[in-house]
Amino acid sequence: MNTILTSLKGKDLLTLVDLSSEEIHHLLTLASELKQKQLSKEAYKPLTGKTLAMIFEKPSTRTRVSFEVGMAQLGGHALYLNSNDLQLGRGETIADTARVLSQYVDAIMIRTFAHSKIEELAQYASVPVINGLTDDDHPCQALADLLTIYEVKKKLKGIKLVYVGDGNNVAHALMIAAAKVGMDCVVACPVGYEPKGEYVNAALLAAEQTGATVKVTHDPVEAVQDADVIYTDVWTSMGQEQESKQRLAVFQPFQVNEQLVEQAKEDYMFLHCLPAHRGEEVTAGVIDSTHSYVFEQAGNRLHVQKAILTSLLS
Repeated sequence: MNTILTSLKGKDLLTLVDLSSEEIHHLLTLASELKQKQLSKEAYKPLTGKTLAMIFEKPSTRTRVSFEVGMAQLGGHALYLNSNDLQLGRGETIADTARVLSQYVDAIMIRTFAHSKIEELAQYASVPVINGLTDDDHPCQALADLLTIYEVKKKLKGIKLVYVGDGNNVAHALMIAAAKVGMDCVVACPVGYEPKGEYVNAALLAAEQTGATVKVTHDPVEAVQDADVIYTDVWTSMGQEQESKQRLAVFQPFQVNEQLVEQAKEDYMFLHCLPAHRGEEVTAGVIDSTHSYVFEQAGNRLHVQKAILTSLLS
């Protein structure tokens, strides 16, 4: 396979801010090729003998299954490590954990809370570190989102992507991903729940290079005007459970429902990173409609994960 880009070999994937537009397009092309190989039952095992350590400090369905299955399909092995099972859960430092695991495995994927933790892990690990999710970022998800949009819309540049809801890790990653490939991105959120300024600024900087636009607004109706893609996420993320009641009230006007999507283009796509709470951030009528591609989107996590692993490790 000739699409493997040597510039990614041995690198970390902590945020899409660190990737060039070319590298993102490469990962999407490779993911598409790997998907076709899988659909045609063609064996492709470039990671035979390679091992991925997967550290989970947050529960997971899609991240765990896609990385574990992906490694198996590529000929490698994935090792599930719950933080409670590691000495990390008993006070061993992140730096020491990184150094120890680097003696055993070829790469480390971690799903954790503070983004600073993954940065420290990468600093001390001598093998590639992959961000499976932090409180600030979710790059693997955003790549799967781009792949799904491209498969349906046949292009990325010029597409209007509107994210409605909490300016969280998913919103951060989406803004960067969209700007890097020339998609116009609007984030509609309540006052006080905007994306972090550093991510907005990074997206604006990337947009200058690609001709895209990036906007943050507090008006969901205005935001979704002529949208090609409408995206939302849960209103209460892991670790915010104590805020749930307050968030339900604040975010109610930002529900993606049948009235809101009428403002979008007739052939709009609906996306959600899942798990979804029907009746909260999205109505069943929208997420279960023919406009919804949430399960194709979840499926593409596998192919994107395989593209990342192949690029970093082979």
